[in-house]
Amino acid sequence: MLAIPNFSEGRDPDRLAALEQALTSVEGVRLLDVHTDPDHNRSVYTLVEVDGAASSGLVNALLDGAATAIELLDIATHQGVHPRIGTLDVAPIVYMNESERGAACAQALTLSDRLGHELEIPVFLYGLLTNWGVTRAEIRRGGPRTLQQRIDAGELTPDFGPRRLHPRAGAILVGARPPLVAFNIELARPATLQTAREIAALIRDGGPEGLPSVKAIGLTLPHRGYVAQLSTNVEDYHQTTLAMVVAAIARHATPLRAEIVGVPPEAAFDGFPESLPVANRRSLEQALQSVLGSSANTN
Repeated sequence: MLAIPNFSEGRDPDRLAALEQALTSVEGVRLLDVHTDPDHNRSVYTLVEVDGAASSGLVNALLDGAATAIELLDIATHQGVHPRIGTLDVAPIVYMNESERGAACAQALTLSDRLGHELEIPVFLYGLLTNWGVTRAEIRRGGPRTLQQRIDAGELTPDFGPRRLHPRAGAILVGARPPLVAFNIELARPATLQTAREIAALIRDGGPEGLPSVKAIGLTLPHRGYVAQLSTNVEDYHQTTLAMVVAAIARHATPLRAEIVGVPPEAAFDGFPESLPVANRRSLEQALQSVLGSSANTN
């Protein structure tokens, strides 16, 4: 099993190193990948539970990471283009095959309970762990201040923890899911923020040209000259490959370059256009092989 915590920090190397140390201090938990982005001001750590590790290893690692984030980060002063509600913004437990699904859900619920009671951070469940399939975007809408207003109004209630956002940590989204692909595509000029937002609305699941299982938002990147970007999550790469996402975008603007956040399964790259540069391209299979050797298994 994997855990892929997303922290609202992508600029300060000392803070990032401290978060990595906290996440990897638990026996039996290894780091597969780190992706940081100063514009999003966000970092994504991919952790794996090695054979023989205690079943609570990933939970303990995420608790240590959340506690360190409380010390080092403050959601009230955070600035970045990526939507967020907390310093440890989202903490999914990821199962790599159906036989792990039940254990992943159990670990995610245990994590949520401990985050709420031990660290006093409100936790919102999403995806498989909810009865009505609430999405991350629905909870993040408007940011931490709006989230507190929605809690006070009775529109939303944390699944675990207090009804007041933590003064430094905010709130956390916790889920259990199979692997997805986080995939960003920069657009060639003259594409603008408005262009990126219009394309995102067209191609996201449910849009007029909607791609199944694709979530998308349009952004601009100040550290890269305000280039327009489509930030996407492909939640089922068997239904929608990255090549299909690129083709859908190319109907409306010219893709300039792409980047992978984390380590997606190699199958997500089936048919990917060789002409489009991709930063950070490394598959989950390659990452597991480098850390676990011959025991790696993604079936």
